[in-house]
Amino acid sequence: MPRALLSVYDKTDIVRFATTLVELGWDLVASGGTEKALREANLPVISVSQLTGMPEMLDGRVKTLHPAVHAGILARNRQEDIDTLSEHGYAPINMVVCNLYPFQETVAQKGITLQDAVEQIDIGGVTLLRAAAKNFFHVVVICDPEDYGKVSAELKTVAEVDIATKRSLAVKAFAHTRDYDTAIHAFLSTDFVPSLAAEALPEHLSIGMQQIETLRYGENPHQIAAYYSRHAGNEPLGGTVLGGKQLSYNNILDLDAAWRASSSFEEPAVIIVKHLNPTGIAIGDNIAIAYQRALASDPLSAFGCVIAVNRIVDDEFVDGLGSLFIEAIAAPAFSPTAQARLNEKRKNCRLVQIPHPYDGLEFEVRSVHRGLLVQRADVGDPEGTILKTVTERKPTMEELDMLQFAWNAVQYVKSNAIVIAVANATIGIGGGVSSRVDAAHLAVMKAGERAKGAVLSSDAYFPFADGPELAIKAGISAIIQPGGSIRDSEVIEAANKANVAMVFTGTRHFRH
Repeated sequence: MPRALLSVYDKTDIVRFATTLVELGWDLVASGGTEKALREANLPVISVSQLTGMPEMLDGRVKTLHPAVHAGILARNRQEDIDTLSEHGYAPINMVVCNLYPFQETVAQKGITLQDAVEQIDIGGVTLLRAAAKNFFHVVVICDPEDYGKVSAELKTVAEVDIATKRSLAVKAFAHTRDYDTAIHAFLSTDFVPSLAAEALPEHLSIGMQQIETLRYGENPHQIAAYYSRHAGNEPLGGTVLGGKQLSYNNILDLDAAWRASSSFEEPAVIIVKHLNPTGIAIGDNIAIAYQRALASDPLSAFGCVIAVNRIVDDEFVDGLGSLFIEAIAAPAFSPTAQARLNEKRKNCRLVQIPHPYDGLEFEVRSVHRGLLVQRADVGDPEGTILKTVTERKPTMEELDMLQFAWNAVQYVKSNAIVIAVANATIGIGGGVSSRVDAAHLAVMKAGERAKGAVLSSDAYFPFADGPELAIKAGISAIIQPGGSIRDSEVIEAANKANVAMVFTGTRHFRH
């Protein structure tokens, strides 16, 4: 008679499947809770302890780790292997049904201790799955209750499982153990092992991610998409959606860009983002004031935007939103009345509460053809960065404050990036274009007459003097940029000629 070993944590439909096996003439071997469930269903079952002649040990840590089990699983359908099993009193095991301790679910819980997490690292189950999957020519391996029906149907029809099905199930089992080990490695290396030095990257990168939410579609309706997280149960960006429609793929991207920028300001700040580019960045005494300044930067482009703020959304902020169409708002919290008003008046606007500011600790990972690019996040100027005035005229204290604000803002604009700003607010943003002079032209056009007396920041050096000259002609009074071009002298000369102050940072902030 064929023999099946059943050892499952998730007991969904296990009794029904085991009943089918018994009806088809299979012997059942089971351990622990699985054995108990089968006996309670009055199914004939051999305990693993009976099979091995050894009791469970170490509070159940050792149950199936025995030659009587693994020799039976790994034996091939050839006389030499059969004779070896008989010599030791063992028999072949023709099917392994196993799923693993819920490690991912355990570590997703709040307050989980390291000891609790370690106890959920399955050893015997992983070994059973790997052994059975390796020997898939001779053994059926099932790790997902969804596959019980398919296997039952084949056994009922032709009394055996097709080799193509066996291989498919083996692939699934190896994927299951791979993802399980990746989740363990990612958890231990990220949460409890001291971080790598800031200049280091791991030699082996484990990205233990779980699908959290299937999205309506990706960037376009013909693309499928989903949101994944390291922690089970996490909503997008580690936040909680308090109202509005389901977040879209594009919403999540834009909110991430806006949240990163809002987290970089200590003052109350509002970031308005459209298509991953800020249309307005501002700070103020409160977010209601900051919002009006950010919106004024480019009210036309703000239609259909997402907004991130770094303070609690209150009634005053809601009052100031006016009639602007907003896709989503992210904030550390929403007052009860503000949330109720937004949910009532803006039923489709997603409200996302994100309790933690962006800290830049996780690696940035981007997919490329046949690989991944990994880098440390850009969270501002490196320690030791010094601003250096390179023109004959130094910036005034007022200009210096504006330059520092503009320099922070430009770091969140897609390259090539140019920001024109006044005190505490952008008034013209040009970004995401291939030419720096075109980016300057776009920023100047957006700023219009407001450019007079304003300042300009550039995320990278000016390769020619044409960009600064365009801004100077519009009335810019001071410029901040990394410097480092072979034509820096020409750019400085253009600034000196117009009595414009220019500051070099020595640090570039590309954002592709």
